[in-house]
Amino acid sequence: MLKIIKSGLQTTVQDLGRFGFQKYGVIASGAMDPFAHRIANLLVGNGENAASLEITMTGPVIQFQHDAFIALCGGNLSPKIDGTDMKMWRTVSVKEGSVLKFGAPRSGCRAYLAVAGGIDVPDLMNSKSTYLRAGIGGFHGRALQVGDIVPVNPISPHLAASLLHATGNGVEWKTAAPPYSSEPVVRMMKGRQFKLFNHDSQRHIFNEAFAVSSHSDRMGYRLEGTRLALEEPKELISEAVAFGSIQVPADGNPIVLLADRQTTGGYPKIGQVATVDLPLVSQLKPGERIRFKEISVTDAQQLYRKQEQQIRQLKIGINLKREEGK
Repeated sequence: MLKIIKSGLQTTVQDLGRFGFQKYGVIASGAMDPFAHRIANLLVGNGENAASLEITMTGPVIQFQHDAFIALCGGNLSPKIDGTDMKMWRTVSVKEGSVLKFGAPRSGCRAYLAVAGGIDVPDLMNSKSTYLRAGIGGFHGRALQVGDIVPVNPISPHLAASLLHATGNGVEWKTAAPPYSSEPVVRMMKGRQFKLFNHDSQRHIFNEAFAVSSHSDRMGYRLEGTRLALEEPKELISEAVAFGSIQVPADGNPIVLLADRQTTGGYPKIGQVATVDLPLVSQLKPGERIRFKEISVTDAQQLYRKQEQQIRQLKIGINLKREEGK
């Protein structure tokens, strides 16, 4: 179990999302950086969809009520265990009573804490993810607060032995970290309504930098910069949107839709972020900048397949290392 000594800015329980219900208007939610969430879980022997803690900007203070194996992936929020710097992207063993604290963000703004066994909260529509606006899922439908005791599923003696072997041998997977940056170049496919934008806007989206507005959240990042406009006013019928869809409302400032996106939208979509680059967007802080680079659907699909292959290879490598601890 995890005891929350200090809540931090926003710490929620997330998995990979709530799917199959968008036709009823229920949003998917889930981890903002699915890659970091998945790798953290793999490092502690969990399934990739096990619930983790998504920690945003200012981290919590967490006391471990039992011995545990943990992994922290994603943005570097200066984590320390009992005052000692904690290494990320690796399996770490912590003792009962140990305290995890965070400091100033060094890179990115979201970290994912996976605990062997997974966070034990009820499923709601096949997911443990928290959707704060509706107050559903996760830990009582809200962000963690001081005094909360967060339950963790028990693990088998075999998994405990193999994780202990891994931590004792210093198994580390630094190559798994995406190239987080305060001004990433993000690959984008042209959206369904790209041709409706005027020539200048079509050029600006690929040649100008946009700043992340302070009016951004898990639903979407509002971008500020050169305003984009349609060639002529046009009314559109609402249609499905996806993680990474880039909509442009009437004010001309693009919005990149993220984990808590709505199910449909009527604003014209100028682009769609390639899946492999979603973590680069999700780790941006307000005030940081983003640039877009055009990519074809075919190339984006190839990059996605390559990433999935790398994750599978990583999973095999981790399992092989653990088998050595039998």
